[in-house]
Amino acid sequence: MARLGVGWRHVLLIAAAFVLSAVAAALLSSRGLPSTAVGGATLTSPPSAFTIRALAPLTGATSVARWAPVLRATVARRAPSLESQPAGWVSARTPEGTTNLVVADDAVKRQGVLWERVGLAVLPNGTEGWLPRSSLGGWSFVDTRLVVDRRRLTATLFQAGRAIFRAPVGVGASGTPTPAGQFYARDRLTGFSSPTYGPLAFGTNARSPTLTDWPDGGFVGIHGTNQPNLIPGQVSHGCVRLTNAAIIKLGQLMPVGTPVTIE
Repeated sequence: MARLGVGWRHVLLIAAAFVLSAVAAALLSSRGLPSTAVGGATLTSPPSAFTIRALAPLTGATSVARWAPVLRATVARRAPSLESQPAGWVSARTPEGTTNLVVADDAVKRQGVLWERVGLAVLPNGTEGWLPRSSLGGWSFVDTRLVVDRRRLTATLFQAGRAIFRAPVGVGASGTPTPAGQFYARDRLTGFSSPTYGPLAFGTNARSPTLTDWPDGGFVGIHGTNQPNLIPGQVSHGCVRLTNAAIIKLGQLMPVGTPVTIE
């Protein structure tokens, strides 16, 4: 039998491809699957089970949080209205002297004013208020979340839902407990004159009903220690303590604005 030349083989392959395409289209049509012609080829639309839906907001440890610096001291309102009752005072500076920031979880526009709902650094913990968007700077975004487990005495940092750091911690003693709730890290501090706080600390918006060992009193900090032998344990006045090596590592991984869950 004579061998086909390269040119003839190429023609036969193209013909076979067209035949197979026609057969496939007929089979798909018989199964009720719609098809769309694109560039001369026939492509089937995906079944309804694979329809791409609108993106849903992320939740839990995989959520992305947004935060903004406070540009000027502002009264937070209980509702998004200038006539609403005050929920708390939001200053432009933290008690530690850094630029204050807030984490926002909702927004609404009322009477031409865009409002942001933010967590406040007031008692009772968990209090939220509404700030005019104009009182805040540009948004930054983080995909990290720190979870402090007071029962297991651990701190775990998640990034995009994956645990990237875990360390034993010291938490508040029975008379000065570390408060539970949803908070955030609002500043990062170094250069303490006292070794009590170690080489690095994060200030949070969490408040204790009793005084903590934080410099300004009732705020809850996350910091190092000069007594690593006490970790893990219920040993502090409300702050979360890590060994100095652990807080340095955490400082390399956790940006300000990171949500902090204390459970």
